[in-house]
Amino acid sequence: MGLFDKLKGEFIDVIDWPKSEPDVMIYKFPRYNNEIKNGAQLTVRPAQKALFVNEGTPADLYEEGRHVLTTQNMPIMTTLNSWKHGFNSPFKADVFFFNMIEFTNMPWGLKNPIIVNDDRFGMIELRGFGTYAFKFADPKQFFLKFNSADNEFTTDQIKDQLRSLVVMQMSDKLGEAAIPVEKLAANMSELSELLLQVLNPVFEKDYGLTLTKFYIENLSMPDEVKKEIMELSRLDKVDLDKLAKMKFAKSLENGGGSGNASDMMGMMMGMNMANQMMNNQNNQNKQTNMPPPPPLVSFYVAVNGQQTGPFDMAALSQQVQAGSLKKESLVWKNGMAAWAQAGTVPELAELFMNVPPPLPPPIG
Repeated sequence: MGLFDKLKGEFIDVIDWPKSEPDVMIYKFPRYNNEIKNGAQLTVRPAQKALFVNEGTPADLYEEGRHVLTTQNMPIMTTLNSWKHGFNSPFKADVFFFNMIEFTNMPWGLKNPIIVNDDRFGMIELRGFGTYAFKFADPKQFFLKFNSADNEFTTDQIKDQLRSLVVMQMSDKLGEAAIPVEKLAANMSELSELLLQVLNPVFEKDYGLTLTKFYIENLSMPDEVKKEIMELSRLDKVDLDKLAKMKFAKSLENGGGSGNASDMMGMMMGMNMANQMMNNQNNQNKQTNMPPPPPLVSFYVAVNGQQTGPFDMAALSQQVQAGSLKKESLVWKNGMAAWAQAGTVPELAELFMNVPPPLPPPIG
């Protein structure tokens, strides 16, 4: 009789996973088609969880600790198999141990560039790579997604699928974020945190995993775009007017009076362009530094016991001239504690100063 034949006829009374490997996510306990003894000992070690599966259906999930397997602590298995109270016969079930550690240094990379639309540079190709880390959030949900018959399920069996998810979400979210392209490479830490917040709900919903870390280690763009960004960044810090005048002066020193007309014309055009850019910049600065306009004042007016308005000062002035708004009329604006007569409100008092007095009675 071989060892396998001997093992096949035995009842299982001890179930555990004594040594977990860092890349093994799930370990299936080797039952050899044997039955599990009622009252068997289940040992779940630190950073582990154990899931009992009845004919492909996830059942009871056990946390870290030592468990005696009876109907009292196997409620789902008991329900699925319609076991009666006091059931003590051996039973069959598959037992899967989940490695609850954090799986780190998982690589991701863009095999093909993603396209980002920038307001100034148009459609730009971006390439990048980095790493991420994850751990189990819901072992039952993961089991339903990847119901594998293998004795072990490793990170190699899922890394390609997770990488595709990362790339797809990056493409969508970078396009929606509308971040200027020159700030992408300069803010990789903030961008990594943003994508972590975006990706984690997808990992949890679709796979029962928690994305614990996400890092962008490199994000690159075409060389011509890099060059253009560098030039623009320098122009922001250079006094263009002084630069153009300096180049013009140097051209006179080097060429003297022998410079041809086209060279001189080019230098003059350069100076004009520089002056125009400086003027535009100064105008923008002036507009930016202008104080905000004063807030508009408006009043509500009581007419025949009804609230009307609000009316701005121009409309109120017209009402005064027409005689519909009088000093005795009740008015109110935001900030006033109660309605008041228009003639007692300082902002409205001068409106009544320009109203002519009533005409004298006709001479009979």
